[in-house]
Amino acid sequence: MYFCLTKYVQLLQQKPILNKSRIYYFLVFLCIIFGGILSRKISFIPLWIGDFLYAAMIYFLVRVFFPSKKFFFIILLSLFICYCIEFLQLYQSEWIVDLRKTLLGKYVLGQGFLWSDILAYTFGIAIAFITEKSFLKHYNHESSFRIK
Repeated sequence: MYFCLTKYVQLLQQKPILNKSRIYYFLVFLCIIFGGILSRKISFIPLWIGDFLYAAMIYFLVRVFFPSKKFFFIILLSLFICYCIEFLQLYQSEWIVDLRKTLLGKYVLGQGFLWSDILAYTFGIAIAFITEKSFLKHYNHESSFRIK
């Protein structure tokens, strides 16, 4: 028992649960939430921007939970989550329709299935990936600031 606890403590010391990259990803996640809510409040911003930002938000939320996983895994998991939520909108049981009528249910689960949302999710995750790669390349190679 003591051996297991010792190994667990050593593992926690090597890979902290709240490392810098998780904090950065979480801050980006919060900023995207703010931008997404703002995009729904300003009438001249197209509705697909909200879906685009929703996908980017999911991408960075996945990065919060898996900061050291390969990009391919993050992209696939993010797409899977977004597509599942979109296809779940085809399910019209009474309990989930009632859940969608709440503010949180409306924002998280959406209102109705649209193929254009699938396209917006795909582009949102692609742009989030490209932005993250560009940011990491710039800051890890061209300055003294390091995320890892």
